[in-house]
Amino acid sequence: MNQFRPTSRLSDWRALLVALVLAAVLGVIATTPPTPRSASAPPAAFSAERAMVDVRAVAATPHVTATPENARVRAYLLQRMASLGLQTSTQQGRLDGRGVARRNRWSGRSDAAVPLVNLIGVLPGRDRTRPALMLMAHHDSVWGSPGAADDTAGVAATLEVIRALRQDGPPPCDVIVLFTDAEELGLEGARQFWASHPLRHRVGVVINMEARGGGGRTTMFQTSTQNGAAARLYAAAVRQPATSSLAAFVYSVLPNDTDLTEVLKGPQTGYNFAFIGRPGLYHSPLATPDRLDQGALQDMGAQVLDLARGLLRAPEFPGRKPDVVFFDLFGKLTVIYPTWAGWVPLAGAVLGFGLVLRRDGMRGLGRGAGGMIVLLITSAAVAYALNRLSLGLGEANYYDRLAAIPRLEGMVLCGGLATALMVFGAAAADRVRQVGAALPLLAVGLALQVWAPTAAYVVAIPLGLTALALLLPQPEVRAVLAALVVGYMLALGHQLMQGVGPGLPSAASLPLAIATLALLPIWPGSERSRPMATALMAIAIGLALWVELDPPAESRAVYSEHRK
Repeated sequence: MNQFRPTSRLSDWRALLVALVLAAVLGVIATTPPTPRSASAPPAAFSAERAMVDVRAVAATPHVTATPENARVRAYLLQRMASLGLQTSTQQGRLDGRGVARRNRWSGRSDAAVPLVNLIGVLPGRDRTRPALMLMAHHDSVWGSPGAADDTAGVAATLEVIRALRQDGPPPCDVIVLFTDAEELGLEGARQFWASHPLRHRVGVVINMEARGGGGRTTMFQTSTQNGAAARLYAAAVRQPATSSLAAFVYSVLPNDTDLTEVLKGPQTGYNFAFIGRPGLYHSPLATPDRLDQGALQDMGAQVLDLARGLLRAPEFPGRKPDVVFFDLFGKLTVIYPTWAGWVPLAGAVLGFGLVLRRDGMRGLGRGAGGMIVLLITSAAVAYALNRLSLGLGEANYYDRLAAIPRLEGMVLCGGLATALMVFGAAAADRVRQVGAALPLLAVGLALQVWAPTAAYVVAIPLGLTALALLLPQPEVRAVLAALVVGYMLALGHQLMQGVGPGLPSAASLPLAIATLALLPIWPGSERSRPMATALMAIAIGLALWVELDPPAESRAVYSEHRK
């Protein structure tokens, strides 16, 4: 006899509705930037409206390295830096061969040499012998795009952070501002600063700001290695966090670079912040100040200001300590623990699943495990097939695919839900089968805990919560536990689709599988699952065809030069 079977089918339908609504609310909270603060905000606070003055001045026109427009931007920024009490200087350099070739391709010229100019400002501290804090962003744009987000948002956020920090009085150490040139041409400005500038030896910690879109939450997505102390300081200092060690792990295996890449070759501690929402605005002529999401700018500046104050308050900057697991809980707080503690939720899951099997037997265990394996493989294959359909007969174009992400997210979500309903939709509540469904994910969690422990939490914690739900008789409590997992998976799936989804939508199959597992303890089963799955798959196919036949307007606005 199944002692954990819900007392009524109706109560499970109510629990399911509660879980889905609460999960959707949590997902929205986790992915929505804060409200931008006005110019009347307290002087010590970050104000997006104040920062927008600089965004509008810098991003009035495209400002590519070694153009008159870039010279105008440099003059403006040097004046603004001096007005904030910074001791300003410049570093002259030249592009390497690849940078020259790319700029010549953009401009249609055949220059043999192209100069670059880094801008440097120093806010003197009380003890100038201490290691300095550096805020870094790049001041150049790509050809044809005003670059209001990439990276004018980072530049403007830096200036507003410096203004706010000055309200605290002289800092305990120097605060250095570095606005690099030629980031869009191969990180050339950063490479030359960190290779030869004398100030590089005085820097103890670097906060870099970037963007790959026009809005969304700003995430602290990368740190220097051995980040235990650095992550703990972030967790203690930042009040509205958006970060995860999973993002840091994923980024470490991707072939992507920012100016922080050059920093991480040295001994400095580093943090990297970026927003990647509104992806159709990346490198687009439409990336104007009026289209910049001021909430994303507020998010970036507020997090960087909190972190900078935390670093300046610390007796010393964080050094190299063993890596830790960290993630924000729906933007409200940062959860952080040592990697060995990842074994605790896995052990709890094994114990909980074992108790269920001890009481209910083993019948249905293999069927559940097989269903989850089918879901993982089939949902990944469906996402791949839908993505290929959205491409049509043409080749994938980076900017087209970025612009299509909102539609692709809907496509993958509908296709994934259709697959989950086909696999598990008709199955009534059966705790043993649900334990079986958890077993493939338990294997994934164990493998991650061994080989990538900073990323394992995303599987381990949901497994522990699901095991707890299987042991509880109250459908309302099970609904809350399911909502926590599904809400996080919705936010994670959104982030994955923004980050890698245009080329690898199958990555969303793991969050789908985890969310499905969390819902099984309150899923009552329905014979209408197949018609629902058919309708969802039809919507997914329709979205794929929409992407193919009607490319987003943002991608059509991107100059062909940027696609090379």
